[in-house]
Amino acid sequence: MKLTIISGGLREPSSTRLLADRLVTALTGEVEKSGDRVEASFVELRRLGHPIMDAMLTGFAGESLESAFARVAEADGVIAVTPAFNASFGGLFKSFFDVLPEDTLADMPVLIGATGGTERHSLVLEHALRPMFSYLHAIVSPRAVYAATSDFGSQTGAALGERITAAAADFARLLRACGPRARREVADEDLASMQQLLGGAVAGS
Repeated sequence: MKLTIISGGLREPSSTRLLADRLVTALTGEVEKSGDRVEASFVELRRLGHPIMDAMLTGFAGESLESAFARVAEADGVIAVTPAFNASFGGLFKSFFDVLPEDTLADMPVLIGATGGTERHSLVLEHALRPMFSYLHAIVSPRAVYAATSDFGSQTGAALGERITAAAADFARLLRACGPRARREVADEDLASMQQLLGGAVAGS
């Protein structure tokens, strides 16, 4: 089972990446209970900041960004985690999905997560992330995970661990229900559509 993890953390080390790592670990344990194996691949948006901005300005994706797009398209499921800013997702995180080829996430199981300084940002999951992924036609797992800075402390870490375990169990069931994802060659489909349009234009001229 191929899993792609998209981490929108802007710092290194990052609490966003830490949450993503814990979600992967918990999900791997859940999937392996049924005898399957997880092959995880990370897309760190911090390293793609310039290519993402270039793609937004020019409409063309460079090699590193195309590689990230391919890892998302080839996945059976995606874990997407963003830092929260002013009760919404990070700008770099949103920009990546703005330049991601259309329909890449169609019918893709997605587990969403977010991190922030305080619990006040927790509604970012339901007010920003879930609507965006639903718009992109992804199949969003019902249980998401938000982690505030205090959740990584020793006293409240157990509660975060329980939320991660529950979300991983839900997502594992969703992945099993959806099964292996049919691979889509987006570039080939775009080329075929363009050829069809050109053929129609020639026939009508």
